[in-house]
Amino acid sequence: MNMTLRWDVFCRVIDNYGDIGVCWRLAADLGARGHAVRLWVDDASALAWMAPQGAPGVQVLPWPAHAPSDGPGDVLVEAFGCEIAPGFIAGSARHMSAGGQNRPQPVWINLEYLSAEGYVERCHRLPSPILSGPAAGWTRWFFYPGFTPATGGLLREDGLMARREAFDRAAWRAAMAPGAETEARWISLFCYEPPPLAQLLAQSQAQPTQLLATPGRPTAAVRAALGEDHDQNGLQRLLDKRGQLSISYLEPCPQAAFDEMLWACDLNLVRGEDSLVRALWAGQALVWHIYPQHDDAHHAKLWAFLDWLRAPASLRQFHAAWNGIDPAAPLVLPDAATLAEWTACMCAARARLLMQDNLVAQLLGFVVEKR
Repeated sequence: MNMTLRWDVFCRVIDNYGDIGVCWRLAADLGARGHAVRLWVDDASALAWMAPQGAPGVQVLPWPAHAPSDGPGDVLVEAFGCEIAPGFIAGSARHMSAGGQNRPQPVWINLEYLSAEGYVERCHRLPSPILSGPAAGWTRWFFYPGFTPATGGLLREDGLMARREAFDRAAWRAAMAPGAETEARWISLFCYEPPPLAQLLAQSQAQPTQLLATPGRPTAAVRAALGEDHDQNGLQRLLDKRGQLSISYLEPCPQAAFDEMLWACDLNLVRGEDSLVRALWAGQALVWHIYPQHDDAHHAKLWAFLDWLRAPASLRQFHAAWNGIDPAAPLVLPDAATLAEWTACMCAARARLLMQDNLVAQLLGFVVEKR
């Protein structure tokens, strides 16, 4: 595709690491392909550490109540059903019809949440005609990321796998934890508040383990499970030693550095959507702490993912315990053979995903088709 398009991407932040993380990767990928992107967001504060250098072609703007003076972009992307302000749509419709020109409407896309459930393939690319109001006659299209060829695919920027292949794990570990035992198992922790976290910490003390606790809720959850909040002078310690368990409390970092952490670890405990996808590209064993919903709808979503993953029984059992779905199930850290089985499962899943077009490539193809 040789044409350059203007994109308006809309993001309302519910979780600073999730919604904005996905939207920034999308915007940056589009910008890297030569497109012009306006990222409209109601809270851009996380980008100060997530993307401190910005990205070519991407302009970050506050959430708009009205359309800009130059009108809408060629493409409007509502991320996660965030609902573009009515004033923006009304102003866009007026702009497109000004002077009787009746320019073509933008391709309006509702970029949905990621799921492996069956409805995703059924609903992907379905139209939702606008029947009334200033934009009557326009169409909003549902676009679903997913894990199968019948979905919109996953975010994967050009060159990602080459970067992964060139990554020096030993050098990264030596810089992160000088003097760490060579046989230590490295685990990254990016979670909510998993019920059996204390069990994981206790079991990790019995074998050489390097735990990387990401900032925010994961670090707070670890400290709560250990029965402490702060050290004696009230400052967060950078390193905590418990038996054979060494805990590193990390600082916020750019997205590329987060990817490297996933590449460096033997087991990645991730949460939400963005980190799940990045852990899949890492090709290491992973466990997903899915966002809990009050009606337990996340249970079916988790099982659908594990079915697609072709997860072995031990990985399913760990997920059930980690997510509190089966409170009676004990959490058992995998031994070396089990961890190798989990890693092989992830590598096979990644190989299947790499045979499919990535999300941005599919979005571009869809936009060309609809324009």
